[in-house]
Amino acid sequence: MPNIITHICGTRHAALNPMGMREMQLRAYDARNAQYLLIKAPPASGKSRALMYIGLDKIANQGLKKIIVAVPERSIGNSFKTTPLKPSGFFADWLVAPKYNLTTAGGGQKTEAVGEFLGSEQSILICTHATLRFAYEKLGAAAFTECVVAIDEFHHTSADAESKLGELVRGLIADGRPHIVAMTGSYFRGDTIPVLRPEDESRFARVTYTYYEQLAAYEHLKTLGIGYHFYSGSYLDAIGEILDTTKKTIVHIPSVNSAETPMEKTLQVDTILDHIAGGDASRVNRDPNTGFYQVKCPDGRMLKVADLVDDSPYREQVLESLRHVVAREDLDLIIALGMAKEGFDWIWCEHVLTVGYRNSMTEVIQIIGRATRDAEGKTHAQFTNLVAEPIDDRAVVTDAVNSMLKAISCSLIMEQVLAPNFNFQTRPPNGQPPVSLLPSAPMIQVRGLQEPSTDRVREIVQDQLDELKVHVLNDQHIQTAIVHPDAFTPAEINTVLIPRVIERAYPDLTPDEANEIRHALLLDFNFKNAVAPEPGDPESGTSDKLETRREGENVLIKLAKRFVNLDELSIDLIDSINPFEHAYEILAKTLDEKVLRTIHSTVVAGRLPMSNEEAAMLWPAIKAFVTNRGHDPNLNAQDPREQRLAHALAIIRAAKRAASV
Repeated sequence: MPNIITHICGTRHAALNPMGMREMQLRAYDARNAQYLLIKAPPASGKSRALMYIGLDKIANQGLKKIIVAVPERSIGNSFKTTPLKPSGFFADWLVAPKYNLTTAGGGQKTEAVGEFLGSEQSILICTHATLRFAYEKLGAAAFTECVVAIDEFHHTSADAESKLGELVRGLIADGRPHIVAMTGSYFRGDTIPVLRPEDESRFARVTYTYYEQLAAYEHLKTLGIGYHFYSGSYLDAIGEILDTTKKTIVHIPSVNSAETPMEKTLQVDTILDHIAGGDASRVNRDPNTGFYQVKCPDGRMLKVADLVDDSPYREQVLESLRHVVAREDLDLIIALGMAKEGFDWIWCEHVLTVGYRNSMTEVIQIIGRATRDAEGKTHAQFTNLVAEPIDDRAVVTDAVNSMLKAISCSLIMEQVLAPNFNFQTRPPNGQPPVSLLPSAPMIQVRGLQEPSTDRVREIVQDQLDELKVHVLNDQHIQTAIVHPDAFTPAEINTVLIPRVIERAYPDLTPDEANEIRHALLLDFNFKNAVAPEPGDPESGTSDKLETRREGENVLIKLAKRFVNLDELSIDLIDSINPFEHAYEILAKTLDEKVLRTIHSTVVAGRLPMSNEEAAMLWPAIKAFVTNRGHDPNLNAQDPREQRLAHALAIIRAAKRAASV
């Protein structure tokens, strides 16, 4: 199956600054004096080194004494190992004493080691989230008074009262003395629980560096492909079609409890190794020095394969060997189950092949990030999701397709953010001449637009709009609107579904503030989805990819497949447009008819939950349907719109029956 999206990378590579910092690291370093700092930047953007610069400054210049770095799993700890920074121009090196890197092989009482570290002369400790939690429970917040606590993959934190990591963060903030540096590639959990409570989140200074800024700044990597490959039967029979052993690859086998799992996990690894060896098991041997498999291909090439699925004593040896992979030729393939996703750093990885549907967009983003490191000789990176072809009578297809749509939505949001930005302002009541749509003046006036009225709204619109789009595109109702544009009217999407997402994401906003953000979000979706004209069309022009046309003194812009007078552009007009129509067009062009039809029927058949308020909102549409058709809407109709109306009618009638009892 072709890539759904191919991104162009490396369009504006920039040199390091005099201290050896990349653009993102300098941006984070400029915010180094903040007591609570949230760094939101994608995988491979250099967050670990940014933390080193910030932490060393806090010790040298801000009165802190210790740095504790917590990572979700031990394999990520290597990203924070001893690193010489002076040769690049920084004032100090990042030095980690071996005994205080608690993510390396070996043991001892790690919680006790944290307490020992706090009383030692050493300044840096690396541990897991779990070790930090246990140490906090034992020692209390007061023990971390002079510490910089850095939490990698911060989306593991939760505002839920039962979250131990969330409790730790809230406790350190309540104490008021420790500093916190939170780092994440996706400030989004994939569930409905926020990462931080609003009152805590407001304390954090935010540094945001987008995926698209990162990709554009690469020196070597030029393209990133995101695609899907469907198979029938067992994935082990199909993996040979897309596993290119000449590419440095990470294979994520499916979860042990998923429908895609054909056999016990170690047998899956054995089958993949046998496939690479051409069916000759004698060509597969384990290197006693590294724990890696050495697999001889039929063409004579010898591949080095790291098995992270194996739970045997070899596991520690393989993890330790991965820490010492320093050259391209040191490793060729990794086979993993739950590992090698978040924060795992193998810069030569060119292809991430993931089997089975992922549970959330956060996981998809993290997995894609394994291949997006910039490395000499790597010009293309590829993410491929190998998934079972949907079958109409499979009960599990509903969840599977929904998860696939989350991944596709991730791809779509990338494309949308790559599009140019436009500046919007309210058109004065007395009107002004139409704005010239030129690249040098991308200002567009919109009648009725509610511009940001508070600092809180301005912050969200300027710095968090992409993040909010992730929330929107991960919403189950919105995903239905994407794959079946007729299920919801534009008014329902724009005035009901999207406001619900905004309310969940920012429960502290007033209704007016939420509506101002809604306006900004709709303009962003619609204008970045505008389609460029056909090449050679003399009647049309482009301004930053926005299709325009002149008719006399009027400037027309193309929105939702029709041209509208720029001078008459209003927020009411924007409300009448389905902002996800372009997303559907992308799906329709890249998925074949059979799969797309199955997605349609499966999503609609899911019978999305509907509140009494939503059903009441549809009552006028139900009455209009009955008047025009002469019968009630049918739940079993082929038309998804009729199905929704029938669903709403059933809820209304049930509510009336309950009220009469």
